[in-house]
Amino acid sequence: MNWIRLRYTKWFNILKDGLHRNNPIVVAVLGICSALAVTNRVDNAIAMGLGVTFVVMASSAVVSLIRNFIPSKVRMVTYMVIISAFVIAVQMFLEAFFPNIASALGAYVGLIITNCIVMGRAEAFAAKNPVRYTLVDGFASGMGYTLVLVVVSIVRELLATGSILGAPIMPETWPNWVVMSMAPGGFFVLGLLIWGIREWSKFYETN
Repeated sequence: MNWIRLRYTKWFNILKDGLHRNNPIVVAVLGICSALAVTNRVDNAIAMGLGVTFVVMASSAVVSLIRNFIPSKVRMVTYMVIISAFVIAVQMFLEAFFPNIASALGAYVGLIITNCIVMGRAEAFAAKNPVRYTLVDGFASGMGYTLVLVVVSIVRELLATGSILGAPIMPETWPNWVVMSMAPGGFFVLGLLIWGIREWSKFYETN
């Protein structure tokens, strides 16, 4: 029973790290470019977040499986090839089933390849741990990224258009904040969110 408890404890700690203690955006400050670019709409943020989550989980699992066979000198190139294959799969899926979202995201789907979150988890975790833990780590990191994107996009879309996912929320007299649909608005909201979460974490840890 002890080994079962230890395993579930490790899974819980990995989840907690990805979602909170080592959140890719809030703590590690990774993936900021895509966070600013795709959070003008909630549907774009959800699509990008789920796409990154899938790529992190799938690529990390493959890296974990073959980690003992990858020469150290070419490990980064190997990671890039593996990640690229799954990014292409995500891009093709969006173009086939969600063409409007694929068009709105544009080149940012392809740029998942260069997202430091994906490469970072492959190098820092997948290359050193078995698949069962790697999948949990990939899921936690991806969902931590997704959570921040969705929160930022809700604020931005609501202030910019008065609606969320096309559903009107604000009254008709609401003056749309056009700046929130642009990168500076995303930078402002994301900065406030990071500051707020970090301050809350400090208060939580000291009490």
